[in-house]
Amino acid sequence: MRRMLQLALAALTMIALSGGPARCDDALRLAIGQRGNWETAIAELGNRAGIFKKRGLDLELLYTQGAGETLQVIISGSADIGIGVGTTGAMAAFARGAPVRAIGSATTGSGDLYWYVRADSPIKSLADATEKTTIAYSTAGSSTNLLVLGLLKQFNLKARPEKTGSPPATFTAVMSGQIDIGWAAPPFGLKEIEEGKIRIVARGSDVPSTRNQTVRLLIANAGKLAKDGAVIARFMQAYREALDWMYADAKALAYYKDFSTISEPLARKAMTDFYPKASLDPDRIAGLDSVMEDAISLKFLAAPLTKEQLAQFLQVPKPVQ
Repeated sequence: MRRMLQLALAALTMIALSGGPARCDDALRLAIGQRGNWETAIAELGNRAGIFKKRGLDLELLYTQGAGETLQVIISGSADIGIGVGTTGAMAAFARGAPVRAIGSATTGSGDLYWYVRADSPIKSLADATEKTTIAYSTAGSSTNLLVLGLLKQFNLKARPEKTGSPPATFTAVMSGQIDIGWAAPPFGLKEIEEGKIRIVARGSDVPSTRNQTVRLLIANAGKLAKDGAVIARFMQAYREALDWMYADAKALAYYKDFSTISEPLARKAMTDFYPKASLDPDRIAGLDSVMEDAISLKFLAAPLTKEQLAQFLQVPKPVQ
């Protein structure tokens, strides 16, 4: 008994000396599409750097095969925040009553995504595709899904879209001859391009309407946002700070090299050549009218969201101190 009292007194003394009880960080579960991309690595790298911890956040990161899978995880409530979800897919889910809200932009513009073939493929450009040609996208409702349909429409092609999941799974399908045209986003595939194993035949920016569109979003489960809006706001502030740090501190590239397991030159190339900082600004949401036009044209949406619906869908937290 005396020993227990001594331990209790020691614990109280430590609390008093520390100024109060230890802080319990708020836990957030994140679903993130395409592990290893620079764009979707902001939470990962910022977490490693302690930026989210400084905001009192404890992040649990779950990586998915793509935006469609991420969206379903958020709808089900299995995760709180989704990273890199196609704007069109998120809007379509919201229009059907799904509990999703946009809390920021993941990327504006589509020049990072590319489509490629094996080096020995007879396909030199998309113009060579026929009705027998298969062309990959990640998951239903993803930005790659929308862009593939846009490419087919843009170039009046009859190629067959095929869902292939992640860049590594897609690469395997292409190199084994199961898929003719694969998709990827840097840093994936940069080494194989340099080695001459694959050739780029199209970029997402070949669909003109998407060049200035916010093509992917950060989304939150509507129930979680309503319950813990202040926590989500702190997350978004830490996200902004992590993005600034990634483009200012050389440690970010070192962390990214370790995370993505690619060489530093390729890591730097992915950052500088494919992801200008402005394209990842979470507060820059642009081109939604053209997003909805494309969504209607490609049958993702039956009608554009009304002004009231957009106000409900877009709930980007303001910066906090």
